Amino acid sequence: MKKRLERFRTEDWIIVAAGMLILVLSLAAPGWMPRMPEKFATPADAAKGLGLYLFLLVLTAGCQRLLRRPAGGLALSLAAIFALAVLASAAAATGPVREWGFESVFFAVLFGLAIGNTCRLPEWLRPAIQSEFYIKIGIVCLGSTILFDDVLRSGAYGLGQALVVVVAVWYFAFWISRRLGVDREMSTMLSSAVSICGVSAAIATSGVIRGDNRKLSYIISLVLVCAVPMMYLMPWLAELMGLGGEVAGAWLGGTIDTTGAVAASGTMLGDEAARTAIIVKSSQNVLLGLAAFAISLYWSCSGQERREKPTLGVIWSRFPKFVVGFVLASLIFSFCLDAETARAAGRITKGFSNTLFSIAFVCIGLETRFRDIFSRGNRRPLAAFLIAQGFNVVATLAVAYLLFGVLKPMWS
Repeated sequence: MKKRLERFRTEDWIIVAAGMLILVLSLAAPGWMPRMPEKFATPADAAKGLGLYLFLLVLTAGCQRLLRRPAGGLALSLAAIFALAVLASAAAATGPVREWGFESVFFAVLFGLAIGNTCRLPEWLRPAIQSEFYIKIGIVCLGSTILFDDVLRSGAYGLGQALVVVVAVWYFAFWISRRLGVDREMSTMLSSAVSICGVSAAIATSGVIRGDNRKLSYIISLVLVCAVPMMYLMPWLAELMGLGGEVAGAWLGGTIDTTGAVAASGTMLGDEAARTAIIVKSSQNVLLGLAAFAISLYWSCSGQERREKPTLGVIWSRFPKFVVGFVLASLIFSFCLDAETARAAGRITKGFSNTLFSIAFVCIGLETRFRDIFSRGNRRPLAAFLIAQGFNVVATLAVAYLLFGVLKPMWS
């Protein structure tokens, strides 16, 4: 029995256990779970932030102990990184920034880059710099927010558009990236970011394929910077073309890569456009679980040595186990809980996911150098991203018009 248990004493399985612990506590004791406050204006806000930090410290230290890794200096290091994540969350919550659609991970990377590129990192700061660890736990938590009920509520048209667009845009983005000489790892992350749901898809894909954090940081920056002009330009183009509310909303929801920017741009065109945009975006978010599973399976199979037969055992040994946690969380919250309970707990786990992603991106920023981001080697990924996004805009418009402008009125 002891030998069998030792098989689960790996980072991926312990990460799954840590994520599941957060989910269980969110269901069993939601009132006691700490949350990230949007601002630190009162002592109560500071107490909430301190409670969240202590929870994450105990969780991280416990995982390190199970993995037989040293945890010395973890408290001070995590405190500094957590403080930067708090600042990122506060920056993203300010009025003008929230309207622009920037998410906390953007500021987390920015703050990390600012520090990592202006001074030498002290040794005491290094123990908690474990970006992959935080990302993977965040992805497991994210699974609890992907409910199959959202597929049913989005309707056949929203789901149909999401399926067609995600598959077509992903393959085109991957194809053009490879044609331009972008490596397979970055091409995969870039394709997911453009086709599925932006930041979350890029993070999930990076975790699945164990991608380079510097490449992920660059792609996240492209997604967030590109979302801002699209948020204002696309509603103007929709009005210029005389698109109806549902067609325009479906177009916006399928092309703009951040949920906040989708909601803001849809509102500019009225309630019908905003509602349809969110429905389509939710459908694409729901597909993240299926996409992560498919990408991880493909990556596990294609990564084999040519001499090694890709048996089920070999594939399973290489398969990222936190993806199992992600899918399992989605299934449990979708089919084993009533909708109200699942959504209430999901709001808590979503907060943990966002916080863990922010902490991870602070770590990525601290370890990334500007010369890597703005190097000549990144010009091709930039070209691939822009071309793929252009294809996404045109293809999604065609699918949205066909489904919401022709077929739905015909069959209604």
